Amino acid sequence: MENTFQIIQQVAFAAVFLTANYIMIKRFLFIRRNILLGKPEDRSGNFVQRFKTMVMMALGQKQMFDRPLAGIMHFTIYAGFLLINVEVLEIVLDGLLGTHRLFAPLFGSFYTFLISFFEILAFGVVVSCVIFFSRRNLLKLPRFTKPEMKGWPTLDANLILVWEIVLMCALFNMNGTDLVLQTRAGESAYVAEHYHQTGQFAISGTFVGFFENFSTPTLIALERIAWWIHIVGILIFAIYITYSKHLHIFLAFPNTFFSNLTPHGKMENMPSVTNEVNIMLGIGGAGEEEVSQDDSEVPTFGAKDVTDLTWKNLLDAYSCTECGRCTSVCPANQTGKLLSPRKIMMDTRNRLEEVGKGIDKNGKEFSDDKSLYGDYTTKEELMACTTCNACVEACPININPLEIILQQRRYIAMEESSTPASWNAMFTNIENNFAPWAFPASERFKWAEEIQQNEDKQ
Repeated sequence: MENTFQIIQQVAFAAVFLTANYIMIKRFLFIRRNILLGKPEDRSGNFVQRFKTMVMMALGQKQMFDRPLAGIMHFTIYAGFLLINVEVLEIVLDGLLGTHRLFAPLFGSFYTFLISFFEILAFGVVVSCVIFFSRRNLLKLPRFTKPEMKGWPTLDANLILVWEIVLMCALFNMNGTDLVLQTRAGESAYVAEHYHQTGQFAISGTFVGFFENFSTPTLIALERIAWWIHIVGILIFAIYITYSKHLHIFLAFPNTFFSNLTPHGKMENMPSVTNEVNIMLGIGGAGEEEVSQDDSEVPTFGAKDVTDLTWKNLLDAYSCTECGRCTSVCPANQTGKLLSPRKIMMDTRNRLEEVGKGIDKNGKEFSDDKSLYGDYTTKEELMACTTCNACVEACPININPLEIILQQRRYIAMEESSTPASWNAMFTNIENNFAPWAFPASERFKWAEEIQQNEDKQ
C-alpha cells in the first residue's frame, strides 16, 4: 500500500514538474520574441566591463545599498531565493526518483549544517517579507501609492510577499515533522526507509516539541502536505513571476550586462536625421552612421509604438521591478507634473504584452490601431521630462526610462510637429541661426560693438 502510494506520488510529481517547465519555457520564448520585436542595437564589445557591471549591479545589488536597511532585507530575500534552490534541487530529485532527502547520506554532517543555514536564511526571508508588507500597506510609503500603483501592481507585490512567507512556513513544517519521524523508525518499515537521521536543524528543530504528540500517520500526512505545498508553490511561483514585475529576478542579469556603458548624459544621434543633415550640408551618403532602413521603407523619426523602440528598451521594460526609485527622484514628478518614469516603463511593458498576444493570435501583420504613445503615454507626461537622468541614476538594475521618453518626444516633434509653440520657435532659430535665439549669426557680437561704441562716446 505504501509502495503504491509512493509510485502515485512519483507519477503525479513528474506530471506537475513537466507541465510547469513546459509553461515556463513557452512563456520565456514569448518574452524573448517580444523583446526581439525591437529595432537592432549593438551592445556587444567590452565584455570585461559588462561582466563587472552585471556582477556589481545584479549579483551584488550595489545600488540597493544606497538605502542600507532596505538593501539588507532585499539582499536577504534574494540570497535566500538563490541558495535555497539547492534544497529545491534535492526535493525535485526526490520527487522524480522516489527517494527522500537524497543528499543526506552523501553529505553526512555537512547536510545538517547546510539545511540549518538554509533555514536561517528562510527565517530572514520571512522577517523581511513581513517588514516589506507592513511598509507597503501600513506605512504607505509615497512611492508605493502613486497613481500607477493602484490595483493590480499593488496586489501583485503583496501576493508575492505572502507567497514567500507561505513557502518558508511550509519548509519549516516539512523539516519539523521530518525530525520527529526520524525518531519513529521502529513503528513502520516505510518510516525507517524514508526518514534518515539528519541531526537537528536550526529553526525547525524548535518545533519538534509541538509535533511530538502527533501520531505517526498524522505526521507523515503533515510532512507530505508541506512537501507538496513547498515544491508545487515554488513551481507556481516560477511561472507566476514571468507574468509579474518579479521577472527582474531573471532579467536583471542580461539587462545589466547589456547596460549602456557611455556617460548617462550622452544622447545618441538619430541615424536617419544624421543622414538627412549630411546630405543637406553636401557631405552626402549615410555619413558616419549607417541608416538601416530599406530603400522601400519610409523612414520614421522617433517612436510611436513599442516596435519603434530598440530591443534593449524592451528588455528594460520587462526588467522593471516597479520599485519606484526612478519616480521618487524625478524632479517633474516631485513638482506635481504628470510624468512618472516608472509608469513609462509599465506602459511600455503592458503595450508590448498586448502586441505580442496580438501577433500570436493574428500573425506578424497584426495591427489594432493602437500605439504606446497616445493610448498608453500622453504628450503632457512626456513633455514634462527635464532629461536630467536622475531616473537612470536611481535604477538598481540600469534601466533607462529616458531613452523611451526621448524617442517618443522625437516622434511628437518630427512626425507630428506638435511640440509647444516655444519649442517650435527655438527649433526654427536653430535651423535658421544655428542658435536657439532669434538673431542671425552675423549679429551675434553686435552687443559687444554697441558697448564699444558707447565707451568711445564717453
